[in-house]
Amino acid sequence: MYSSRSDDMTEKTNNTRIAFIGLGNMGGPMAKNLLKHGYNVTVFDLSEQAQQQLADAGANTSSSPQEAVKGAQVVITMLPASKHVKTVYLGDAEANELTPQGLLSDLPSGTLVIDSSTIDAAEARKVAKIATAKGIDIVDAPVSGGTAGAEAGTLTFIVGGEDSAFNRAEPILKAMGKNIFHAGSSGAGQVAKICNNMLLGILMSGTAEAINLGVKNGLDAGVLSEIMLQSSGRNWTLEVYNPYPGILEQVPSSRGYTGGFMSQHMHKDLHLALQAAEDIGVEVPMGAQATALYDEHVKQHNEKDFSSIMAHFDNSVLNQS
Repeated sequence: MYSSRSDDMTEKTNNTRIAFIGLGNMGGPMAKNLLKHGYNVTVFDLSEQAQQQLADAGANTSSSPQEAVKGAQVVITMLPASKHVKTVYLGDAEANELTPQGLLSDLPSGTLVIDSSTIDAAEARKVAKIATAKGIDIVDAPVSGGTAGAEAGTLTFIVGGEDSAFNRAEPILKAMGKNIFHAGSSGAGQVAKICNNMLLGILMSGTAEAINLGVKNGLDAGVLSEIMLQSSGRNWTLEVYNPYPGILEQVPSSRGYTGGFMSQHMHKDLHLALQAAEDIGVEVPMGAQATALYDEHVKQHNEKDFSSIMAHFDNSVLNQS
């Protein structure tokens, strides 16, 4: 199932009470878009500064996840990794069952939970199984679109969960995104997301490798990029996210590889893809090679945009942008 939202940003009468936990580069703008659509939002983050920014935008703040969810009809989380999701919902990063410290112990039956973190699909299914047993509707809804999409409210949500839970989540997701896909049952959103990002990592690595080969043989990077764009090598990274400095304006490679999608996040997603492949015995040789490149790359460029993999082939590009 797929849907695209209407761009009516004037509706400000929705009083649904939402708890939003995790106000990082993605979560903060997502929560602000909920406020713009009139939702009653209470936020929590370990960063007081992040909470204050949302308070300035009209959100209620809280001192803990447990306080944030009191009276909430919907709980949304945007957290860094599986261990954080399990700690919040189950009370223990290592737990495979609910502990008294977990949010699922506090949430009443009928609550809707939307986890937009990108995590291991098997872990997402564990949390979903426990939530469902308590009568809680839950979807995994990782996103694509980066920080620019989060700020503009044009994210793509890739959702896993039962039809009833998806139908409840969809109008809320439309306040934060443009394209909403229902990928299947619990965990399906995570699987689809890591498949996409594994391919993206492969494409970015291959595009950087090809451009470097041309440049080292005396070609102009811009001319070569245009040739490939009009030929069979055309792909998204060439068209809208070129990794070579100065080819496209307003992309990370042309501003010192800052902003966008950090290499550490691509590294994490590639490892999630390898784990998913290992779990079911599927070969992903190109995914494994891209992962090996990012394994080395993040040692020095962890916080650079993932297009900075260009520096693996030509370190001088770091001084050109």
